[in-house]
Amino acid sequence: MDDEAGVRLPGRRPLDARPGGPTARDQDRARLTSALVATVVLLTAIAPLATDLYVPAFPRVAAELGGTATQVQLTLTTFFVGMALGQLVGGPVSDQRGRRRPLLAALLVTALASAACAVTPTIALMTAARLVQGFAGGWAMVIGRAVVVDLATGAQLVRVLNVIAGVGGIAPVVGPLLGAVILQLSGWRVSFWVVAALALVMAACVLAAVPETLPPARRHSGGLRAFVRAGREVLRNRRYVGYLVVSGAAMAALFAYVATSAFVLQSMNGLSPIGYAVDFAANAGGMTVAALVAARLAGRVATRAVVLVGQLAALASGVALLVGALWFGTPLPLVVVCFFVLMSAQGLIGGNAGALASAQVPEHPGTGSALLGFVQWVAAGTVAPLAGLGGDRTAVPLAALVIAGAALSLVGLLVLARDRTGLRAWSG
Repeated sequence: MDDEAGVRLPGRRPLDARPGGPTARDQDRARLTSALVATVVLLTAIAPLATDLYVPAFPRVAAELGGTATQVQLTLTTFFVGMALGQLVGGPVSDQRGRRRPLLAALLVTALASAACAVTPTIALMTAARLVQGFAGGWAMVIGRAVVVDLATGAQLVRVLNVIAGVGGIAPVVGPLLGAVILQLSGWRVSFWVVAALALVMAACVLAAVPETLPPARRHSGGLRAFVRAGREVLRNRRYVGYLVVSGAAMAALFAYVATSAFVLQSMNGLSPIGYAVDFAANAGGMTVAALVAARLAGRVATRAVVLVGQLAALASGVALLVGALWFGTPLPLVVVCFFVLMSAQGLIGGNAGALASAQVPEHPGTGSALLGFVQWVAAGTVAPLAGLGGDRTAVPLAALVIAGAALSLVGLLVLARDRTGLRAWSG
């Protein structure tokens, strides 16, 4: 059937029409409330806050723990690895065990791992604690997303996921600024105590606002074998895989920017740290506004069409960056405009692609969300070092990765996830 946003949801029925669906009592306890959505927004802030609060302190961490710059950078890489693995495992486990208890457990482990980072005496223990922190944080994020998928369908799902992406985009703006303030007023260990406290606050919010949204009748029994079987079933859905490619490739382009924008703007163009922070915040603001606009368009404009606009904008920004890097010395005005367009494009793609992917696998929302998160964070961890190959001398690798990411995202939408009725329908 088609929802009012033009999103086709094959086999997707209203929650109360699913076989083995929740009883009326279950639905009374599990509703998509504003408090629940706000809690999920908080959960999506785990990754940017745990990263951005800490990154400004890299030099001090290396000096205090006796580590090299490479070893400190490795603590960021292990965090991304943990995020990817946590999402891959957390979604299927929540499909088997329910949402609420695994979510609370993940948040408590996040708090403990953050505290371990705060008191660590060596860089090796820091690296191990960051891996656990990332794993638990990824686990919590994917379950938060699965909770929304449990309760929303059609245009409402598109709208809510875009709101979550839009409001969640504030965290990358606040994170570096808050981290810099903490570093100025105290030590780098305080940033990890802040993350630990936030994880406990999130746990309290879950207790207050998030009921169990997956009753026993809808859970999947079994261990590793059931997980593998569910994964195979999800990955056999060609259109789901297409939207998986759309989302992962867009994430790759985004993190190519995150990894190199400081070098391009400051080292190549002489922008001050304050100027860079302002530009970074403006770009994150553009992404937030675009995501909120996408939420408003749900039910009015076909979701695939909104994704396509974002993809074409990202591709255009990559081409312009490449031309500027090869022939014009990467001029500052061009870079500023291209970065803003690229980040705003991500706001049109991210939430919409996730909603379209989830709509393809309604029987396995946790597994579908897990694979989506896994692919996104693997893409982020892989692309970040590749984008830095040019160092502070050239933006060509960055531009090439943005172009490749946008092009691959287009392949996912127009080829793998193509609509059977053709492009004219622009349905999901």
